[in-house]
This record gives sequence, C-alpha cells and structure tokens, in this order.
Amino acid sequence: MFKSGFVTIVGRPNVGKSTLLNLLMGEKLSIVSNKPQTTRNNIQTILTGDNYQIVFVDTPGIHKPKHKLGEYMVDSAKNSIKDVDLVLFLTTPDVEVGRGDKFIIEQLKQQKAPIFFVLNKIDENTQDRVAKTLENYSKEINFNEIIPISAIKGKNTDKLLELMVKYIPEGPKYYPDDMITDVQERFVIAEIVREKALRNLSQEVPHGIAVDIIQMKQDKSGKYNIEVDLICEKDSHKGIIIGKNGQTLKKIGETSRYEIERFLKNKVNIKIWVKVRKEWRDNSLYLKELGYKK
Repeated sequence: MFKSGFVTIVGRPNVGKSTLLNLLMGEKLSIVSNKPQTTRNNIQTILTGDNYQIVFVDTPGIHKPKHKLGEYMVDSAKNSIKDVDLVLFLTTPDVEVGRGDKFIIEQLKQQKAPIFFVLNKIDENTQDRVAKTLENYSKEINFNEIIPISAIKGKNTDKLLELMVKYIPEGPKYYPDDMITDVQERFVIAEIVREKALRNLSQEVPHGIAVDIIQMKQDKSGKYNIEVDLICEKDSHKGIIIGKNGQTLKKIGETSRYEIERFLKNKVNIKIWVKVRKEWRDNSLYLKELGYKK
C-alpha cells in the first residue's frame, strides 16, 4: 500500500516552520533566520519514502500585514490550508493563547483536513510551561494529534513523521523519487542570497530587501556565473548592505557562494549589485517582477 498526500505547515512568524521542514527533508530548502517573516513564498518540497510521498507546503507566517507584500504573504499562507490532506499547526510554549495563534485557530476551524498541534522549542522551556501550553491550546480546538518537539534538536520529529504517514491517504507517487522540490534553481539561489543578507544585516534593513537573479550562465567547465540584484528601499540601507569598505556585501557574497556551490554541486562565481527601489513592497509592478503574484 502506497500513501501520498499534501501537508501544510502553518504558524506565526518565527516559530520554526522552516527549521522543521529542513530537518524532515534532510536538505536546506527553506531559508532560516532569527528575523520574523523570513519565508515569503509557499515552497513545495517532496519527501519520498519506501511506501509514502509527502508534499510539504512551507508557508509564510500569518501576521497582520503592513504593506502589499505582507498582504500577499498572509493570503498565500491562508490559501495553503485549503485542499490539503493534513495541517501541521506549529507554535512555541506560551501559557496564554496569543492573539496571533487565536487568529490562525479560527482559520483552522473551517478546515476538513486533520490538524496536528505541533509544539516546537520544548527544549528551551520548562516542563511546566510546556504542559500549560498543551492544556490551554487543547481547549481551543479538537486536534487530531498533539506532538511536542524540538525541531532544532530533532526531538520527537521521527514520531511526527510516523504520524503524518499514518494520516495521509492512499495515493499515487506524484513526483519521481529523486525530486525534492518543484521550485526552479533560480528561486532557491535567490532565497540563499536573501538568507545570507538577513543573517549579516542590522534589524532595520532585512524586511525591505529582495533578491532578483539577473543572469545565470554555465561555462564549458561547468562553473556557474551568477549576477544578482540585492534590492532595498532606502539609500541609507544601501550603505548598510555594502558596509565599511564593502565588507558586509563581501561577506554576503562569500557565504552565499559557499551554499550555492553545495546546492548546485559545482563551482560558482557570484556578483551582487545593490539597487534602491523606494517602497518596492507597496509597488504591485515590482512585486510581480520579483515573483510575488496573487
């Protein structure tokens, strides 16, 4: 008996959705940062076992939008809940059920698919706090399964996967065994560069950056030559991204190149240009150009 299904991971920003997805996949396919609203697109990743295939949809965190990009992200997250076989609702220990999670729970109450309550970061909290969280959230909605985990340490994630396989229906193999994502190489490369920028920049800049792959060519030796526009909203941000004597931009480029080479399994030469597009997050044309389409 072969089982297959679509699973979506929902939750507030920065609760560990991308970390969990990357751990389950054993591949780094969704960018991870300590800054909220890191994931902007629904990334489909495919996990194939001997008797199952799970197609994960990694969503942006559901939050109150402040601009058109934020509206796109929230709509994208809400739509991902529809027409799936299983929903993983991910949150972190907190004695009270916050407004953000209450909002998500209201969306989940309208779903027919089974819902797992996945409590992440249990390793960073006391047993009492974890127990109180489990008790209070259980009063909000009747979850099909409740699984406390630590995505970063891999605690209970094997059990989570076992339960996912149990709940998804019998079905066909949608993708070949060796296919792990349905997104193009350019998208993954842009996400890698954006992650490295997020990790190296100060707090006020990250939400206002985007990455556009201008050129990607492979020479006769197999080496990739990649040119990237790193887009920001303010002239002052451009200076911060470049850094003193160009050191910050150089570090973004070096760390990006290392990870892109691992992803492409080939040598890479990358050039990053910093461009200012004022208020691009509220410009529908820019958003469409950058792939944020409704």
